Amino acid sequence: MNENGSLISAEDPNAIHLVVLTGMSGGGKTVALRALEDLEFYCVDNLPSALLPQLVEAATRGDNRRRRIAVGVDVRNRDEDFRHMPQVLSALAANVHVHLIFLDCSDAVLTKRFSETRRRHPLASRRMSLADAIAEERRLLRPLMAIAERVIDSSDLNVHQLRRLVATGYAQTTAGLTLMFQSFAFRRGLPLDSDFVFDARCLPNPHWEPTLRPLSGKDAAVRDFLDKQPLVGEYFDDTARWLDAWLPRFEADDRSYVTISIGCTGGRHRSVYLVEKLAAHYRAGRESVLTFHRELE
Repeated sequence: MNENGSLISAEDPNAIHLVVLTGMSGGGKTVALRALEDLEFYCVDNLPSALLPQLVEAATRGDNRRRRIAVGVDVRNRDEDFRHMPQVLSALAANVHVHLIFLDCSDAVLTKRFSETRRRHPLASRRMSLADAIAEERRLLRPLMAIAERVIDSSDLNVHQLRRLVATGYAQTTAGLTLMFQSFAFRRGLPLDSDFVFDARCLPNPHWEPTLRPLSGKDAAVRDFLDKQPLVGEYFDDTARWLDAWLPRFEADDRSYVTISIGCTGGRHRSVYLVEKLAAHYRAGRESVLTFHRELE
């Protein structure tokens, strides 16, 4: 880790990184795993610790070997699985860069999240209340939290903030600059984590087409509508040309992560369309490109 808490990548470009995500149910492990998947980690959820060496061996051999692996581990595994985890990770660390990340959250926020989503806690039963299940989970996970490389408290983080935090910390395991394109609605305010902001409100608005209004920029009908607008094509070309000219300057300055935000009035049509199109454009030549759609989450 560097002084900012970000992962320091190994000098060897072929180094293998294994990220093990664990923590409290409802703490954001699924969100974190998806963020790593966006960074092209090979992701597996709920894998018993005894199978970790086999997974690493299988994923890192042959012509399609993976250099970045992420595994989610939670209380759906057995109690003895957690007791053996430290020894398993220690053995793997002889050949692999192992990073144990613990997703924590306050009991009050966990209770609220389970109540709002109406999900059942994995340990809850007729004889165990939600509060007791959370307390038991903390007891089971305490040894892993004690040896974690990083503990992330998601109590005050929304989905976007957590995904950015995880992606920023582990973008350095990827080659080159990681780009995050995100769409948003100006009426709900600017995303505070933006490095660049582009305003798409000058473009033709699908919102005024009754059949397109309930759709988003991800839908084929909206894409077809915007593809036919010359002004939209001109806007995309100018934006991509500007980014093509300036992103290499950030790479030369050792930046590892840049966020490009594109806004429109409602954050559903034009901005979403442009984010998806720009992401597809840059994925053709870059290893790590992420997309977030604030108003669609």
